[in-house]
Amino acid sequence: MINVGDVAYNFSLPDYTNTMYTLKQFRGKRVILYFYPKDDTIGCTQQACCYKKFYKEFLELDVVLIGISIDSTESHAKFRNNFDLPFLLLSDSTKEVCEHYDVLKEKQMFGKKYIGVVRTTYIIDENGLVEKVYEKVNPREDAEMVLKYLKK
Repeated sequence: MINVGDVAYNFSLPDYTNTMYTLKQFRGKRVILYFYPKDDTIGCTQQACCYKKFYKEFLELDVVLIGISIDSTESHAKFRNNFDLPFLLLSDSTKEVCEHYDVLKEKQMFGKKYIGVVRTTYIIDENGLVEKVYEKVNPREDAEMVLKYLKK
């Protein structure tokens, strides 16, 4: 588990165009990393659209917003285009970053157990340290909750 005060794991992941991004390249800015289970599902769409709704306010705070899931870059391209999402969606198809951020957990659906991404949001400070962690977030409330925290 990554805790508040820990150095955030530096990753290198592709976006929907296969452009690679690292966490380190955003040093000097606060970064929101929100991990979500799956593109184009009800909860994940609600969460992404809420972040889109408040995106200008995040920009005004000079915050970088990044959504991460284990979906492919092609899936991210479709999801991004379907909902006109203005922020980065990065693909962790190897699950390495999700493992480092401890968001892969046992889940259950229709009586079957599996390992999946638990909706979790990290705020990384300007120096690359974990500032805040929100676990098992509500997709409809996550963006506004993070925005309120950043504004205080």
